[in-house]
Amino acid sequence: MQASYWHEKWVQGDIAFHQFKGSPLLKAHFSALQLPEQSRILVPLCGKTRDIAWFVANGHHVVAAELHEPAVIQLFADMGIEPKVTCLAEYDLIHYQARANDLQIDIYVGDIFSLTSALIGQVDAIYDRAALVALPFEMREQYTAHIRALSGNASQLVITFDYPQHLLPGPPYCVNSNEIAQHYADSHAISLLTSEDVKGGLKGKIAANEEMWLLKAKLEE
Repeated sequence: MQASYWHEKWVQGDIAFHQFKGSPLLKAHFSALQLPEQSRILVPLCGKTRDIAWFVANGHHVVAAELHEPAVIQLFADMGIEPKVTCLAEYDLIHYQARANDLQIDIYVGDIFSLTSALIGQVDAIYDRAALVALPFEMREQYTAHIRALSGNASQLVITFDYPQHLLPGPPYCVNSNEIAQHYADSHAISLLTSEDVKGGLKGKIAANEEMWLLKAKLEE
């Protein structure tokens, strides 16, 4: 999948994945991560999600990645924050950083695969609402391995969709329980927190379940 695909989606306003009031699943199940205040949460492919403002309002630092720069500009505008912007030419990334409520927000604009653990620093947990399901099958294994490496196998909340893939082309793609296990069973204990019918069907076309997974990092032996 080319970057131009997502840039075109944003330019055309074809962003049904954006939730203007944030994710109700996040608010209902965030406590499952059992994070202390001022934890640092990684939000991959963040778009202009209101969930980042929710994390900050609830006492957490955020580090995020997004391909489309205007989405990040809008995100900070919605929060009423003027970020500092730095070009990281050696990584082909742009770093937006700001503080709110004495908490740090770092968003990197560019290819998420350009991020390194040394660059982004500590990650205490990951919130993946629209990243894994945005990628075709051939990219998901690379993505999950990269996220695990970036975070040191930190615990995650992951939102996915389960539906007959052959009936509807993604994104969002079907990522079922078997695939979650394929990517994470060796490093995380996996729990299904909720599975809910998508009201009106996915893209208004077919029945689907929206599922939230808790991936708790296994202690190293």
